[in-house]
Amino acid sequence: MNFIKAIVAAGMVAASTSAFAADITGAGATFPFPIYSKWADAYKKDTGNGLNYQSIGSGGGIKQIQAKTVTFGASDMPLKVEQLEKDGLVQWPMVMGAIVPVVNIDGVKPGEMVFDGETLAAIYLGKITKWDDPAIKKLNPKVNLPSAAIAVVRRSDGSGTTFNFTNYLSKVSADWKSKVGEGTAVEWPTGVGAKGNEGVSGNISQTKNAIGYVEYAYAKQNKLTYAGMVNKGGKTVQPTMAAFQAAAANADWAKAPGYYVILTDQPGDASWPITAATFILMHKDSTDKAASQEALKFFKYAFEKGDKAAEELDYIPMPDSVVKLIEKTWSSDIKS
Repeated sequence: MNFIKAIVAAGMVAASTSAFAADITGAGATFPFPIYSKWADAYKKDTGNGLNYQSIGSGGGIKQIQAKTVTFGASDMPLKVEQLEKDGLVQWPMVMGAIVPVVNIDGVKPGEMVFDGETLAAIYLGKITKWDDPAIKKLNPKVNLPSAAIAVVRRSDGSGTTFNFTNYLSKVSADWKSKVGEGTAVEWPTGVGAKGNEGVSGNISQTKNAIGYVEYAYAKQNKLTYAGMVNKGGKTVQPTMAAFQAAAANADWAKAPGYYVILTDQPGDASWPITAATFILMHKDSTDKAASQEALKFFKYAFEKGDKAAEELDYIPMPDSVVKLIEKTWSSDIKS
């Protein structure tokens, strides 16, 4: 049983027992599912209270919290202040992570290949269709690339991972920005769709000569072949905690209304170019105050005791100064 299957199984256990212990229900982004599952397991052991989190994609998470069918929604695409106010929602960042390109090419090892934004955009636009295209070879002169068609894999569901990926492509490619743009769901020019980071990971594993994009924990735990990237500073960087932290260090959470911060294409020679935060959405005035307060206890626990678990999965914990800001937001904006 691989890591993702194991945590899915753990999630199902939490789902089946949580109704008897505590009514914490959440749904949304697949990007943070590995760390939310790990936190939920620790919280259950420490408190006896379970968490039922449905990893259904950011688009689904936003819809479910708007419909008040869950205690919290989770999204890797932050909502703008106007939308939060319209829906009576509070939003905050829970943890940060990174999105990486992954490939399945015989003989190519993790980190051996490199992409820049323009080349990734051209692949997803359907302009570059073979692995031995001159643009890819120029970036990878020492890699033995096959003269094979590129099997493009992308998300089929409403996805915050897709939002951050397409936001990045829109910043680095005028062609992509004008023809496709950004969003949790876009009109893809090419490729086969798969549901969730889980689905994309599985599809890449099973498809020769494929390319996709997933949150780094999925690439690492499923032993996918990730690639390096050329960042905004023109430097080649590998997906490492140091590179993710370098990008995250540019975030000015205190000045961002509704904590609306996008971390793609950050400056700095060491910055990973597709870094992202993942957000929690809750109602300011919940119809179930007890469930709302129980959820906040879980998030407080995760902030206080979950940093080591996050780092073990290559997520970036929120800085203590930001956690203090978030806790002030809870006490001022969420009615108990």
